[in-house]
Amino acid sequence: MMQKIAIGADHAGFDLKESLKKWLSSNGYITKDFGTYSSESADYPDFAHPVASAVENKEFDLGLLICGSANGVAMTANKHQGIRAAICWKEELASLAREHNDANILCLPARHISGELAEKILDRFLHASFEGGRHGRRVNKISC
Repeated sequence: MMQKIAIGADHAGFDLKESLKKWLSSNGYITKDFGTYSSESADYPDFAHPVASAVENKEFDLGLLICGSANGVAMTANKHQGIRAAICWKEELASLAREHNDANILCLPARHISGELAEKILDRFLHASFEGGRHGRRVNKISC
């Protein structure tokens, strides 16, 4: 089954978003771009909230958010009850976020990683799956 990925970025993540959108499409993923649509200054919550809502409502399987540091989009997305957004700047972190934390949104720091590394991180995130077990017990304790 083809996975549906909701994506969004602010101005700092625009170029990386555009590149990863092409990478996702060429690898058979269905995407919806929630913006921004240029490199003009934009507010990250305007894109993080719609992506998080789309994943939370199960309209999309996973989400991808990008900003300069990844902190702003992660903080915004994690305000949503059903979201577990993870900031990843290494491949191993992406695998662990899915395997141990059941992360459903990947947040990338555009100003701190290369496009090539971003593709590798995204690939690891998309191909990892939640292990459950003791990790499930822990994840179930996250919600307030």
